[in-house]
Order: sequence, then C-alpha cells, then structure tokens
Amino acid sequence: MVLQQKHPEWLYQWERFKDTEAFLFFDWISPRTLEDFRGKRVLDAGCGPGHHMRLVAEVAEHVTGLDLNTADLAKQLLADVPNTSFVEDDLALHIAPEAYDIVYSIGVIDHTDSPDASFENLKKMTTQGGLTIVWVWSAEGNALMLNVIEPLRAALLRDQSRQRVEQIAHFLTAVLYPIVHTVYRLPVSFLPYYDYFKNFRKLSFHRNALNVFDKLNAPYTEFITRQRIERWFNPADYEDVSMTFYKGVSWAASGRKRTRS
Repeated sequence: MVLQQKHPEWLYQWERFKDTEAFLFFDWISPRTLEDFRGKRVLDAGCGPGHHMRLVAEVAEHVTGLDLNTADLAKQLLADVPNTSFVEDDLALHIAPEAYDIVYSIGVIDHTDSPDASFENLKKMTTQGGLTIVWVWSAEGNALMLNVIEPLRAALLRDQSRQRVEQIAHFLTAVLYPIVHTVYRLPVSFLPYYDYFKNFRKLSFHRNALNVFDKLNAPYTEFITRQRIERWFNPADYEDVSMTFYKGVSWAASGRKRTRS
C-alpha cells in the first residue's frame, strides 16, 4: 500500500469553516464520555483543524493529532493548548512510537483510500485494554447520497473552484431551511433524512453550511455497512463493543481492544 494522495480540499474546508458544536462529538462517541479520556494518552486520527482535540485535551494527559492534510493548521489553532502535539502522515500507514489508550477517528476513515486498512492501523495503535472509537457515514439510509448526490458531485463539481462549491453549499443550505422547518416538522418519518434533519434544526446556519459543503467537497466517500463495522469490531479483537445507527445516516462505533496473555 502506498501513501495516499494529499487533498487540498480538506485544508480549504478547515480554513473556512469551524465546528464549535460539542454535542455532536459527544453523540458520535457515545456511550463513551469525556470522562473516559481523563488522564489518558489519546490519538485523534484525522484531526482536521483540531476542534475535537480541544475538547479532549481538557481532561486527557496528552492528545496527538494525526492528519495528512491539516496537521500544520491544527498546530496553529491549538497553539494555546500545551498538552497537544501533531503529526503529518497517512493514518493507514503511520507507525506510532507507542500505542495509545484511546484512538478515535471522527468522519475520516470513510474518506481514505482504504477504510479497512485505515481501521486496521487504528487497531494497531490502540493499546491492549484501550478504546478504539470511529464515526463514519453509513451505506444504510444513504441511497439518495449514493445514487444521486455523489454522481452529480463527481460529474458537476469536481473541476469547480472550492470558492464556487462553497457558494453552492451556502445556497443549498438556505434552500433547505424552509423545508426542514416546515415539512420535516410533520409526522412524516418515511421521508429521507427525517432523523438527520432534527440535528439541522439545532445547528447554526454556518454549521449546517459546513455539513452541506463537506458532502460536496469531499474528494471521495465510501459509505460503510453495518456488516463492515461488525467485522472491524469483531469479538476476537474487541470486547465491550457499541454500535449506534446515528440519525439514520451514520455509524458510531467503539470497542475495547482485548488484552492478550
């Protein structure tokens, strides 16, 4: 396996957008909580601009941010957080000097060249008895993304400037507002993304625009099935496993790596 290609799209995204909604991170790591990170050595695999690192660093002993595209940006933005460090590398190939008590990856490995290889490396970097935590977009519940939005994005937006894609994202976010705040408030749970749009109504316009831009900007997304998550967190390697089908569009999963005698 070779080092995957760097994608400037991610640096553009995280220079332009901020994610200050802590409740989403806590939803995505549930049933784990911030207390699980207390006093631990932690790896954020695919740290982006370090938004989640800032939350975790409040209680962790040390948090390392690993990212192929935005490690320098995260280092700048977290210059005021002393118990952090940063590594620019491919999370599927990175060799950690020592295993971490907790390895988490939020919305990242489903955008890598090989999610399976990426998860295997997360597992390697998790110490025995430690936690591995991931959140990824699901194959289940995302037929519209798979069959309509992704093909359109690849055909129409691949060669557009990021500025143009950002403008489109803001326009689409504005179009969604009256629909989400009227039709999606009715008891019509059969509509696509019904549960997902409950979060939409909690978030600021800027954060919703980030969600839309993220879907249009990502160079590649691999939607992950439940069976694949179960294979990653198989009982031979993990115990205390949790899998949540979050808002009908994603998998939030975690497990404790088994201790070998």
